Amino acid sequence: MIERLRAWGNSYTDRGRYSPVGVAFHWIMAALILFQIGWGFWTDWVMPGGDKVRAYEVHSAAGLPILLLAIGRMIWRRLIDDPYNDADTQGWQTDVAHLTAYLFYVAFFTLPLSGWLMWSSVASGPLHLAGIVPWPQVPLGSLEPLTRYHILDLAEDVHIASIILLLVLIPVHAGAALKHHFWDRHDVLRGMLPEIPDWEGRPEAPPHSPPAPALPQESDAG
Repeated sequence: MIERLRAWGNSYTDRGRYSPVGVAFHWIMAALILFQIGWGFWTDWVMPGGDKVRAYEVHSAAGLPILLLAIGRMIWRRLIDDPYNDADTQGWQTDVAHLTAYLFYVAFFTLPLSGWLMWSSVASGPLHLAGIVPWPQVPLGSLEPLTRYHILDLAEDVHIASIILLLVLIPVHAGAALKHHFWDRHDVLRGMLPEIPDWEGRPEAPPHSPPAPALPQESDAG
């Protein structure tokens, strides 16, 4: 079964595309991360009380799936190789892209894990994955209150650092993808979008270059 799965995934990567599973991982996680950043900043502005507790419950319910998706995405990348596309031939830019990908994965793990620790250290009540499936707290209840406070303080620092990291990585990543697509006319962004038959049937656009000067038209008399 694993070999059949790999053959199916490689039928996409051999054409310079990510598999539908890889595309789904990318865009679902991107949507969750953007939602979490916006919702997290909004939650900080909510006055203490029931509304703030409910806002944190939504934040945790949306954050825990990021952890599971990151694990699933790493497993998938071990099974199915990434496609070799134009982004893999850009020298130092390729090295920066690989470093950016690694840093994204660091944030994918440190954000939900630190949030999980923060919630568990203050015993804020039950957690639910996606607001539905019960999720256990980290067993910190037997620790001294001062120890739990230090854990909360450290986890909060990691959480904030991870957010800052994402706020740097996201515009760099998005800007590079748009630059590859619209300026360099590379196939990077297209490989991460759902496959569209009409689009795929169009001829490749030429690389970006200045327009050629117009040639004088010959007259009928000449």
